[in-house]
Amino acid sequence: MTRDRHTDDVPVWALVSSAAAPVLLVGGWTLAASLQPAGFDQMSDTISDLAGLAATDRWVMTIALVGVGASHVTTALGLHPAARLGRASLALAGVATIAVAAIPVTSSATPTAHTIAAGVAFLSLTVFPTLASRTTRHTTALLRPTAGVLATATLAVALGWFVVELSTGGPRIGLSERVSAGAQSLWPLAVVLSSRAGRRSRNRHG
Repeated sequence: MTRDRHTDDVPVWALVSSAAAPVLLVGGWTLAASLQPAGFDQMSDTISDLAGLAATDRWVMTIALVGVGASHVTTALGLHPAARLGRASLALAGVATIAVAAIPVTSSATPTAHTIAAGVAFLSLTVFPTLASRTTRHTTALLRPTAGVLATATLAVALGWFVVELSTGGPRIGLSERVSAGAQSLWPLAVVLSSRAGRRSRNRHG
């Protein structure tokens, strides 16, 4: 019985951390953007610009990114129903997100280390659904391989849009990044909610 509880339970603090990630991310970029001088455009300017050295009140987005990264690491620690490789991927994304905050862009260039950290975060969150998949008897729907592959494919399309916009200097760099990052931050929360709901259902039915 102890083993089942450890395997299937997702603690409340993991629910809190998984919910905190999208709230901090979206709330952070919304508040930080509102503090920028006229001319800042969320359609074309990136999230990193909000935490860059040239940004006004850059501490807002910096703290938000650190919070998002810490939330992902915390969620990974508590997401027991997910496969270990998936939990490791989520934790890696969290650490990389903190690194993104720690290595800000300048007014003239994006440091290579910042780009690498951002790339690791995006890729780790994109493959997280597939790597977290399991085929055990009580696996929740969102942790089954089919759902994981579909989620990864969807996140990959969103990420691909961002990459295309970024590499071509498109007019929607900021929008595509926000769509990709926002979707990635929501999947761990969906998995946690699904896992907790599945556990409660099994408890009710014995």
